[in-house]
Amino acid sequence: MKKQPQISEDKIFEASWELLGEDGIEKFSMRRLADRLGIQAPSLYWYFKSKQHLYQRLANQVSKVILDEFHSEGDWKEQLEGLAVTLRSVLCRYPCSTQLMMLTLPLEPDIIRFTNRMLLCVESTPLEQEQKLQAILTLQNYVLGFILDDYQDQLNASAILNEQGVLPVGELNRLLDSMSETEAGLFRRTYKNGLFELMGTDGAFEFGLKLILLGIEQVIKEQEQ
Repeated sequence: MKKQPQISEDKIFEASWELLGEDGIEKFSMRRLADRLGIQAPSLYWYFKSKQHLYQRLANQVSKVILDEFHSEGDWKEQLEGLAVTLRSVLCRYPCSTQLMMLTLPLEPDIIRFTNRMLLCVESTPLEQEQKLQAILTLQNYVLGFILDDYQDQLNASAILNEQGVLPVGELNRLLDSMSETEAGLFRRTYKNGLFELMGTDGAFEFGLKLILLGIEQVIKEQEQ
């Protein structure tokens, strides 16, 4: 009888990240994970009772890395900025971790510690408790959405390339040229000036982050009046 390979939670995590990096979360399954580990799928359920439970634990692992790498210094604004930069950095290193963070509930200790740490960044401000929560959720959703938007753009481009062999740049140019100034003038100039290529860049991320922090600062000023 063939002996089954010895596995551990760490090996399962490692294989999960590999699969997510290769094929995305859309094709991820416990069966494919078991094949990668060289075991039968039911064996995985000794460690994780469901795929959702595995997702929870992966999100918890990412939350711990964020906490380990975030070093809080300065006032609330500097702390939130540092946290946002750290969050983006870590999520970009772990494939599909953004989706995992969005698919899971705070039912793991490090996910709770991460949310608590975000709240600590704004605890010293005069904001109401509800506003503090809204401030950190807005910041978190901005970072997650920024990464997810870039990920989806890459998927869309890849799908079009696989179907058509080329990106439909000429088709878009013809469509824009056929539309009036009122309908598409600003979009056309923005596109033809290459400004859409800035989407997903560090500069675009920093500008969006600045808008959010300035917005929170304005609300604080209004509270202090």
